[in-house]
Amino acid sequence: MTDASNREMEWLETDGLGGFASGTALGLRTRRYHSLLLTATTPPTGRMALVKGIDAWVETGDDFNFLNPQTYYPNVQVPENTDSLVSFETDPWPRWVYRLNNGFLLEYEFFVPHDKPMGVLSFKLLSDTGSVRLSLRPLMAGCDYHALHHENPDFRFEADVFDKLVQWKPYPNLPVVSALHNGHYHHKPDWYRQFLYEKERERGMDYLEDLASPGLFQWTITKTRALLLFSANGIRPEGSHELPQVEEMYETLRNSEEKRRKAFVSPLHKSADAFFVKRGKGKSLMAGYPWLTDWGRDTFIALRGLGIASGRLDDSREILLEWSRMLDAQGMLPNRFPDRGEEPDYNSADSTLWFIQAVREYFSAGGKGGEKELIEAVWTILEGYRKGIRIGLGLDADGLLWAGEGDSALTWMDSRVHGTAVTPRVGKPVEVEALWLNALSFALTLEKKPDPEWKKLFDHGMKSFQERFWFEQGGYLYDVVDNDRYPHSVDTRFRPNQLFAVGGLPVTLVSPDQARRVVNEIEKRLLTPCGLRTLAPGESGYHPLYRGGVQERETAYHQGSAWPWLMGPFVEAWLKLKGDSPVSREEARKKFLKPLLALIHPSGSGHLAELFDGEEPFRSGGCPFQAWSLGELMRMDKILSGGRSPLK
Repeated sequence: MTDASNREMEWLETDGLGGFASGTALGLRTRRYHSLLLTATTPPTGRMALVKGIDAWVETGDDFNFLNPQTYYPNVQVPENTDSLVSFETDPWPRWVYRLNNGFLLEYEFFVPHDKPMGVLSFKLLSDTGSVRLSLRPLMAGCDYHALHHENPDFRFEADVFDKLVQWKPYPNLPVVSALHNGHYHHKPDWYRQFLYEKERERGMDYLEDLASPGLFQWTITKTRALLLFSANGIRPEGSHELPQVEEMYETLRNSEEKRRKAFVSPLHKSADAFFVKRGKGKSLMAGYPWLTDWGRDTFIALRGLGIASGRLDDSREILLEWSRMLDAQGMLPNRFPDRGEEPDYNSADSTLWFIQAVREYFSAGGKGGEKELIEAVWTILEGYRKGIRIGLGLDADGLLWAGEGDSALTWMDSRVHGTAVTPRVGKPVEVEALWLNALSFALTLEKKPDPEWKKLFDHGMKSFQERFWFEQGGYLYDVVDNDRYPHSVDTRFRPNQLFAVGGLPVTLVSPDQARRVVNEIEKRLLTPCGLRTLAPGESGYHPLYRGGVQERETAYHQGSAWPWLMGPFVEAWLKLKGDSPVSREEARKKFLKPLLALIHPSGSGHLAELFDGEEPFRSGGCPFQAWSLGELMRMDKILSGGRSPLK
């Protein structure tokens, strides 16, 4: 492994509770989120960064080999020479191999066990003879995972030291950090100051951090592994007062986790598992790592691929039921679960409608269980939208939905700069109407004798859509009608949202000829190898490069950046127009799916970023591990595989 792009590649390990660990192939921490023990105190949220990383080195005679580089302010990397790193891989978990100065090879492995807030480190010489001395300092914080930690007098360095167990409680009201090891611990408190995180600096965020190191672990490694297990909730087995043997505990965890990961039918199915988390009585899906939690819109879009198309129907049912319990009396789901006592966010026009689409696909895939609760939720939602809900959501006389008022941004294009919406899309956005009419169509199948009033409402809405959204001069659909709530005002900018009306959802709302013209224009004006642009080149406000500070990035977010998740509905619409045949599926696979698969790193990270620049060289941006990017890739593969098990 030698090229810089490989070394910058990020890896991810998750615990299924909302906690995770992440870093880079080189071992250099470039984000505030890179950590080895980051735990969810109120699963899957309330996440706290406890152990950010390690400073590790090996002594071979008089030589020192530093295993993981650090960057300090103003821009000093220690050590400068990182040629000792021979290889890095992520299957079944992150594994580094270093060549030491004396020629020995040293293996370092790290994994996070499922359902346990832990991080497991092991070091082993890959030679039959010889020995080396390994020293390791944990670098600790004890703050909200979005925050940066700084030197302060309140950090508690004191340690409870037992035979092979060390415990710290850096701050009150935080979990105890336990470290089980098979080496020697020396209590030597110190501060490591002014770590520099390059990715944060690129994002225009604060980027300097101080971390506390309470002591030093040391091993003399021969043929045995040096082991260090970090835990956020104690290390003793439940109901036991005995301290476990670290070697025995390590083997149990390793064997169990290896078996669990081998059971996935493909590497991408293993990657998909990272987004499934426990939530209340059921489960949920994280929108992305490292900074997103479980958000409604993201959950329901991603669930279609990660859960339903991938055959995880039991998990899909638990997720849908858990979210349905959050349905309020008005018939609306929050776009984000409340975190640590916060109020739910009801700030989305489409999240609740995406829930209905996910329910529809769950039933279509043969999902069993929860029928009564989910069908009741569907009707509650539709009745709420018909009567009118909060934030300007409700039915107009033309059978279409109003969405938003003032400066609200209620669609998936919801970025804001200094509190002002970049793409407000207030009025009647095209994909909201498509979701509404598809939801009505689905509801009509749920009763043996549908209420004729609902059928009349569907027919009226379809007629209004066909009359009001087609832009004959341009040969495509308006993005918003009654724009800013002005009657007959339209937004003619060319965006991908019209996909959901021309084949990206089960019910196509326009004629085959109109759908064909739209899809052809989208392919010509929006398609890139890594997704669809959110705005066509040449349109007012086009910003194809997602880079710079917060304002620059938020401005480009939905104004030209390319999003992989949009390829799913695009391929659906394209395939409907071409005809669903083996020939057309193979053509779509070569043209649309393979370029996306090529973006998944060849060393096996198995994830897709949130977005990419809209122009060459199509640099990735946003969240590096995005649920709906991977979900739509997997759903697309299932569609193009003719329903066979995908990605084997």
